[in-house]
Amino acid sequence: MELLAPLGIVPDARMLARFRTYFDYLTEQNEVMNLTAINGEEDVYLRHFFDSLCLVKAGPVSGLTLLDVGAGAGFPSLPLKIAFPELKVTIVDATQKRIRFLETLIAKLELDGVEAVHVRAEDFDRKSGYDLVTARAVARMNILAELCMPFAKVGGRFIAMKTGDCVAEVAQAESAIKTLGGTVENILHYDVGPDRDHALVIVRKTAFTPTKYPRAFAQIKSKPL
Repeated sequence: MELLAPLGIVPDARMLARFRTYFDYLTEQNEVMNLTAINGEEDVYLRHFFDSLCLVKAGPVSGLTLLDVGAGAGFPSLPLKIAFPELKVTIVDATQKRIRFLETLIAKLELDGVEAVHVRAEDFDRKSGYDLVTARAVARMNILAELCMPFAKVGGRFIAMKTGDCVAEVAQAESAIKTLGGTVENILHYDVGPDRDHALVIVRKTAFTPTKYPRAFAQIKSKPL
């Protein structure tokens, strides 16, 4: 709990119960679905739940609309929703079984204002619809930017959650980010446990993304911006 204080999070009994339910169901389903390679209560709480909550280091999230692209087992959006109930969350993922897992988990957690949508990001139709778009451990920045930035409102943010030294990766993506209507504001480094360097790459959406983006994923991957 002492890790949460610097994030401005004061857990109550209901919040803690929801994280316990999350952990139990993730552990149960991971035996048949391979949702995460991280096992054990301490590691899941630290490297999934706490890491997800560290997104607030980039600024307040309560009351915003958030799109989580390729969320897998619900990170970072569902831990953020548990901690900040006023956050409105949409999760998109291309794998139906993960969406079913998320739908059941959302029901178990009794969360309102969350939807999980089975769709590839490049086929999602809510462009410029969100205050905040995020993705965690999905792809390199020059690919990830095209999959995420079209859905951020002008004035909103795209925040990529990265591990390790990502400065060169971000520099390589700056041309793509500019083309898509964004500007890199900051790379905020933080630790999750000993010797685990993580970063929030914070991109401000400064202009509308041209309507031709995002392209088909095969094209994004073969010819990144």
